[in-house]
Amino acid sequence: MADSLAGLDLSANRIELARRRLAGRYIDLTSSNPTHQGLLFPADILHAAADHYWATRRYDPDPHGLPAAREAIVRYYDEWRAPGARGRGGRATSLSVDDVFITASTSEAYSLLFALLARPGDNILAPGVSYPLFEYLAAIGHVELRPYWLDEERGWQIDPDRLRAQVDHRTRAILVISPHNPTGATVQSPQPVFDEVGLPVICDEVFAEFVYRAPPAPPMADLHPGLPVFTLNGISKMFALPDLKLGWIALNRPAAKQYAERLELINDTFLGANTLTQTLLPALFEQGMDFVDAMRARVRTSLDRAIGTLSRCARLRIHPPDGGYYLFPSVLNCDDEEELVLELLERGVLTHPGYYYGCESGRNRIGHLMISCLTEPERLTAGLERLVAGLDC
Repeated sequence: MADSLAGLDLSANRIELARRRLAGRYIDLTSSNPTHQGLLFPADILHAAADHYWATRRYDPDPHGLPAAREAIVRYYDEWRAPGARGRGGRATSLSVDDVFITASTSEAYSLLFALLARPGDNILAPGVSYPLFEYLAAIGHVELRPYWLDEERGWQIDPDRLRAQVDHRTRAILVISPHNPTGATVQSPQPVFDEVGLPVICDEVFAEFVYRAPPAPPMADLHPGLPVFTLNGISKMFALPDLKLGWIALNRPAAKQYAERLELINDTFLGANTLTQTLLPALFEQGMDFVDAMRARVRTSLDRAIGTLSRCARLRIHPPDGGYYLFPSVLNCDDEEELVLELLERGVLTHPGYYYGCESGRNRIGHLMISCLTEPERLTAGLERLVAGLDC
């Protein structure tokens, strides 16, 4: 990716062209949009909270976000990390309302942090295998995104040597996604290389509610209390509300001490988060966690079903994820991921190739596919059967 979006080739690739041509004739196993998969947050909760907003409507902009919304976020972290609370572990560090900044989305949060931490020409380290979002956000900010590698043989854990090798005098931060998209790996223990290089850490926890093989990951701020840590989350994944657009950045003490004043200025410049969704947030947390529990249970069942079905195929090597709702199996005897995906699409099932996520393919004739277990269960089952048949398993 160049350091700018100018001149970027936006023409459709072969998979996209085939997808358009075959519209309506395949099962899509790639969707990450809950509103397309029958996962709709309870409308009565939204209506009741919105009615209150319209009756008391008032615009009082705050560069941190509305106090009541930030208080709800702090309560969420306290309860979420409280020992025994809904099966989760304990949180060692406390969070105050002044440590929270509300944004229009996690994408906006990234943009704000890139602007906060880096100047044009600086670089930020990010996983070499990842959702294709960060390179565009970095390019918009004229920041170089440098990949550090994840070790597939160790469950997609961070390779410290390859991360260390990417650091230079213009490296400004390390980006971590836990649970990771699309591998589902989580960071469960301190990373000594982080403390060694001493850089701020941006930790994306948007999939944190979706645990699977591993326990909930400890907060990055607890694992590295001496480093500035920015924790990102939002309502898009947690509450299946990507349309209402609200995210947040939570700062630990070192981050708040060093960066809060400048982040306040940047967030005040945009004030991207709308007042309506901020007003809804306390009700989402107070009344919506049963929906979150039900969504998590559905995803777990779907992951179980998918792993069981795909395990019948000798060409696939399944890596059960620590969390999230994706599977990222490796495919043996695969000379060309794109050709494989095109062949599967002709047979009536759409997956994504690993190279969409920056994953090296072709070595030892091994490729990767991304499968979303957010897919509506009946369609998921039918699509998996087509996938197995398409791989001649």
